[in-house]
Amino acid sequence: MNKTVAVLSCHTPSLFWFRVDMMQEFARRGYKVYALGNESEEDWAERFAEKGITYQQINIKRNGLNPFQDKKALSSIKTRLKEIKPDKVFTYQAKTVIYGTMAANGLGVTEVYPLIAGMGSMYLSDSLKARLVRFVMNTLYRRSIKKCPAVFFQNHDDEKTFRDNRIIKNQKVVMIHGSGVNTEKFTVTPLPEKTAFLCISRLIRDKGVYEYLEASEKIKKEFPDTRCMLVGPFDTNPSAIKKEELQPFIDAGVEYFGEQEDVRPYLMQSSVFVLPSYREGTPKTNLEAMACGRAVITTDAPGCRETVKDGENGYLVPVKDVNALYEKMKFFIENPGKAKEMGEKGRASAEELYDVKKVNEQICLTMGI
Repeated sequence: MNKTVAVLSCHTPSLFWFRVDMMQEFARRGYKVYALGNESEEDWAERFAEKGITYQQINIKRNGLNPFQDKKALSSIKTRLKEIKPDKVFTYQAKTVIYGTMAANGLGVTEVYPLIAGMGSMYLSDSLKARLVRFVMNTLYRRSIKKCPAVFFQNHDDEKTFRDNRIIKNQKVVMIHGSGVNTEKFTVTPLPEKTAFLCISRLIRDKGVYEYLEASEKIKKEFPDTRCMLVGPFDTNPSAIKKEELQPFIDAGVEYFGEQEDVRPYLMQSSVFVLPSYREGTPKTNLEAMACGRAVITTDAPGCRETVKDGENGYLVPVKDVNALYEKMKFFIENPGKAKEMGEKGRASAEELYDVKKVNEQICLTMGI
């Protein structure tokens, strides 16, 4: 009989868009693959089935730290895993790392491999609430992953945070280049005649979306014909941007296209990709833009700085610095040839370091798949 692997996330769209290549690789290597996420089977089961993956819903909420809801989440995951009887479990995102690992260990599953793909908004703030939440999260992380044979990280800053908080001690640490990017799907296309900017992100402040909007508003005032585009859904995150906050920027000329299943048509319309995030694991949107031959402006922040060599395939700007972001955007307008030159270097980096096949090979090797 085939062995079984379960992949857990508290956000089903992330499972589908960021982990399908990995799960299909598991299947190619002879494993039956289950994807467990928070959204309904009615909406998602058929889409996963088309990829050769069985999807099941778990009762878990992405945000908040309600002990009663989290107890239900733990029970729901444990029920699913008891039915599936996985040989191996891969889990990512805070709640599924914690409760997925606890549930698996409680059922005697010893091969649980968590991925720490970013630290979340509570690790960015120094408010009393954030400090209290961090204390709880660190305690839960420490308890849940102490028996894991290996822990995946996407950048050394997150690894340092875990070591400084004594969450990891003797576990094997494996550094991977993000989620990888499918360089056969995301390919180089000609740049538009005039410089155009694009940000793809959930509409939350921690992603730097507000800084992008403010910098774009300044660009539109000085260069009215320059396109500044935004793609991404509204969100339930505590730092989410509301529709009424976005509208003035739309009125100022920013083009908002909402959530899109396929972002490639929008990357084709852009010259430069912008993500001024405060902190990431490794931003997949940066990798997709690089694979499409687009220069990238991002922040000198954990996860983001790993994707860009400043002055080579793009630029790094300080976190929350609208003026610095505006100046780099203006530079590309005034030096249009630089976008193509830097985009070519970004594509080379995507092929060399971030190709999803190479990332998945490392994951499979670590998990013994």
